[in-house]
Amino acid sequence: IGLTRSLSITPADQSMFEKAEGEKVTLPCTFVLSDEDEGPLDIEWVLIPTDNQKKEQIIIMYAVDRIYNHYYAAMTGRMQFTSADPKSGDGSLDILNLKSSDTGTYQCKVKKAPGVQSQKIQLTVLVKPARTKCSIEGSQEIGKDVTLKCASQEGSPLLSYDWRRVSGTQELPATSTLNRNTGELLLKNASQEYSGVYSCVASNRVGVDECSVELNVTPPINTAGIIAGAIVGTLLGLSLLAFLVFCCCKKHREKKYEKEVHHDIREDVPPPKSRSSTARSYIGSNRSSLGSMSPSNMEGYTKTPYSQVPSEDFERTSGQNQTFASSKVAAPNLSRMGAVPVMIPAQSKDGSIV
Repeated sequence: IGLTRSLSITPADQSMFEKAEGEKVTLPCTFVLSDEDEGPLDIEWVLIPTDNQKKEQIIIMYAVDRIYNHYYAAMTGRMQFTSADPKSGDGSLDILNLKSSDTGTYQCKVKKAPGVQSQKIQLTVLVKPARTKCSIEGSQEIGKDVTLKCASQEGSPLLSYDWRRVSGTQELPATSTLNRNTGELLLKNASQEYSGVYSCVASNRVGVDECSVELNVTPPINTAGIIAGAIVGTLLGLSLLAFLVFCCCKKHREKKYEKEVHHDIREDVPPPKSRSSTARSYIGSNRSSLGSMSPSNMEGYTKTPYSQVPSEDFERTSGQNQTFASSKVAAPNLSRMGAVPVMIPAQSKDGSIV
């Protein structure tokens, strides 16, 4: 009995691929057609979800001499058949600019009735270590324990860290302890010989990244002197602040006093009369009273002290006042002194002036 032949898919050299993000991968799918397979040729690539409850997602298809690649929007523009003519027996798939979300199980299906064959390939997209940072934790003093830390902010597991010294002896100190999983390098009882530049290399299966840090081990700091200096500086600052507050308060009080004095002087109050005008009015009133006095009363009137006139100018001319007073008593003698006689009007018995 003769055996019927059917199309067959050539087994791939590998069924699992690991690639780095941003790279390109070719998922193989080559086949051989049989003379007995007379139906139309269909080639499909589908993504099998990790959740069995979900349906398979068609990525790209070749049917009736045409290529259909609009089924999966997440890979639009990033996938294509490796061969320009898939019916020649090469239905391999190229995926460009890989992303971590492209990780999954892909299946190639080849149909040519009555034959049907398929093949699965596992793709894992890894992220290279990136944005690796180095830091120092702990006091960098002689005799203290200090830890050098290294961590990558990006990168697929499993990440491994390795420290090395790039200056001096280029060997890690004898007291150092390295944890490759966490990236921590512990240096116990540090000495000045530990000072130098240290480099950390982070790596996984698809790439590496590194960073460096400088360690400077110094003698203990004189904390007592620092505290004393801080106290003295604080006291000086407080003294300066108190002086400034005092000056501001004093200036404020002076301005307040000037303002109060300014308000006490009212512009609508007339200025006081001068003493000279007061003296003149006083003399004028006395003169007017002289005109109403009789000769018999003149002697008594001359006894009025002129020194009581409220005027400094009048007091300064007291010699002239005495002369004026004596002239009222002995008017006839004024001509001998060269003075102008003062005429005193006479008064009749009925009170009229003669």
